[in-house]
Amino acid sequence: MDDRHIEHWLALKRIEGIGNIGFKNLLATCRSPKNVFEAPYSFLTSVPGIGKIGASRIKAFNAWRTVEKELKTAEQLQVNIVTCLDDQYPKHLLHIYDYPPLLYVKGILKTDDINIAVVGSRSASTYGKYSTEKLCRELAFHGVTVVSGMARGIDTAAHRGALAGKGRTIAILGCGMDIIYPHENEKLYHDISAHGAVITEFSFGMPPNAPNFPARNRIISGISLGVVVVEATDKSGSLITARLAVEQGREVFAIPGSIDSPGSKGTNKLIKEGAKLVENVRDILEEVEPQIGKNVFKADVGQARGHQKNPDLKDRPFDNMILSPEENVILSAVSSKPVDVNTIISSAGRKAGDVLNILLQLELKGLVTQLPGKKFIRN
Repeated sequence: MDDRHIEHWLALKRIEGIGNIGFKNLLATCRSPKNVFEAPYSFLTSVPGIGKIGASRIKAFNAWRTVEKELKTAEQLQVNIVTCLDDQYPKHLLHIYDYPPLLYVKGILKTDDINIAVVGSRSASTYGKYSTEKLCRELAFHGVTVVSGMARGIDTAAHRGALAGKGRTIAILGCGMDIIYPHENEKLYHDISAHGAVITEFSFGMPPNAPNFPARNRIISGISLGVVVVEATDKSGSLITARLAVEQGREVFAIPGSIDSPGSKGTNKLIKEGAKLVENVRDILEEVEPQIGKNVFKADVGQARGHQKNPDLKDRPFDNMILSPEENVILSAVSSKPVDVNTIISSAGRKAGDVLNILLQLELKGLVTQLPGKKFIRN
C-alpha cells in the first residue's frame, strides 16, 4: 500500500464531482493529493475541470472518519491500495484517457504480466464455455495472464481455464472489493486472488449497479494487450469492451460461431468489422509477440492442423494411459475422421456438458484434437 499519505488519495477520490479527469489534473498541478488539500482555494479554482464548486468541496471535506474506516477495512480484508504513482500499477492502464487514480487489489499484480482479456455472454452455451476454458488453459500454459470480469458464463469459464492451466488470472469487479458478485463465485474469487489478483476501482460497500459495468469494462481492456470476445449477442456488453479496446489501441479478437445462433451475432459482426478470427491460441500469440518484443511460445504449436502441442502429454505412449470408463465411452465415439460434437453427444448418451468436459480431458491427454466447426478427430 502506498505510504505517501494514502488517506489523502482516498479522501480526494470521495469528493463529488472531481472524477478521474479532475483527479488527474489536480495531481499534475499539485503533485500529490496531500498538496491538493493544502492548496489555497484561489489556486484550486484555476485547475482545469475543478472550478469554484470543486474547490469549495475540496476545502469543505470533513469525512476523514469514513476514510479511516476504509483503511481499516482494507487491512482486515488484506486489500492493497495501489495508486497510479506506484510501480505495481498496471502500466498499460496509464495509457487510457480516464484511468482510475487508485485501485483496490486483493492478490498480486506483476509488472511483467502479459495480459489478454477474454469476455463474453453471461448466458453462454455449453460449447462456448468449453471453448473458452480450453483457450484460457492454453493461454495460461504459454505464460499469458487471463483478464476477465468474473461474471457468469464466459467470464467464469475464462478464469477457471487459466487456473486449470496453472497460470495467473485477473478479475476486474464492477463493485466494491467486499462484495462478491455473483455470489456463487465466492470460491472462484478467492482462487483468483491466490493465483493472480482481484481488482476494482470502486470503494468498499459499492453494490454492483448497472452503470459500474461499462466503467469496469474500460479497465478490462485497458490493462490488456488485446480482447477476445466469445459468444456475444448483437447488444452484448462484451461489444462495449471490444469498442473500448479499439479506442484504446488494443487488439480485438473474436471466436466465430454458427450463423443460426443469437449468441454468435455479436462475435461474427466483430469479425466482419475487422476483428481477428480465432481458431486456436496461436492466432492470439502471434499478435502478442511483436508488442512485447519476445517469444512467448513455450512449446511447438506447429503441429499438424495448426493445433498446439499438448503440454500435459509429455510424449507418453497412448497405450500406457489409464482412462476412466466415461473417457473410454467418449473416446469410442470419436474416429479417425472428423466427427461433429452433436454426434458424439448423441452416441455417448450423456449430458452435453459432461461430454464436453470429458472431450477437454481427452484433448489435454493428446488423444483427440478439436477442429474448426465443432468437430473432433481421434489422434
